[in-house]
Amino acid sequence: MAGRSVSIRDLKDNLSAYLAKVRRGEEVLVRDRNVPIAKIVPLRTGGDVDAELAALAAEGKVRLPEMALTRAFWKSAAPRVDESKVLEAIRAEREES
Repeated sequence: MAGRSVSIRDLKDNLSAYLAKVRRGEEVLVRDRNVPIAKIVPLRTGGDVDAELAALAAEGKVRLPEMALTRAFWKSAAPRVDESKVLEAIRAEREES
C-alpha cells in the first residue's frame, strides 16, 4: 500500500489526523530534514490475533506475523539439540540473572 511522507513538525502538528489515516490502512513515512527515519503502519489484527498480543505489538515488544506458516513448515523435522548444550545454556542464563 502506498504511503504518504510527512515531516516531524507536520506529524506533531497533525498527529490525530495522521493516526486516523493509519487506522484506515495507510502507511505514514516520517522524515527528518527529508531523510526517512520511521514508518507508522497499521497493526494487522487478523482473527487469530487477540487483544493482548495486539497491545504487545503496539508497545513494540513483539512483532506480528506477516503471513501464515505453510504446511511444509509443520511437517519438517524439528532441530536436534544436544541435551548437555541445553542444560549448559539454562545454567548460564540463571547465573546472569
